[in-house]
Amino acid sequence: MIRKVTLAAAFLAPVAVAAQELPTAPYLPLDLATEAAQTALQACAADGYNVSVAIVARDGAVKVHLKADNSGPHTVGSAQGKAFTSASMGRDTAGLAQFIGENPMHDGLRYMDDRMVIQGGGLPIKIGGALVGGIGVGGAPGGHLDAACARAGLDAIGAE
Repeated sequence: MIRKVTLAAAFLAPVAVAAQELPTAPYLPLDLATEAAQTALQACAADGYNVSVAIVARDGAVKVHLKADNSGPHTVGSAQGKAFTSASMGRDTAGLAQFIGENPMHDGLRYMDDRMVIQGGGLPIKIGGALVGGIGVGGAPGGHLDAACARAGLDAIGAE
């Protein structure tokens, strides 16, 4: 027996196909990014430094950028570049600068992307062991001071 099925009936018939599980990836929620940036900015302000703080997602896109009153115009690019570099490379920018200094054959890392800033003040953001972004601070009188403010921001949200 031949059974005719209309096209409409074929589309409306229930489909008994097992749903495929889609992959998921950890990410940095905006509220945590904002809290980290505000805490980092306040930590630097408490020490008298007018800085910019940038938080980027794992893909390098800026999620939050705060610029303190009276911070220099260069601090914007510096903070964003440090955050991008940390998210991209999965490590702190001061450690990366030291690595390149000790291994000149890797100097090309500085030029692999125009957004890279390899100076102290950028830290990767890891939550539950997963790399979810980067934080960068620019404008304090030394990368170690920028990094200390960035660390305060990460500590505030319980990030590694």
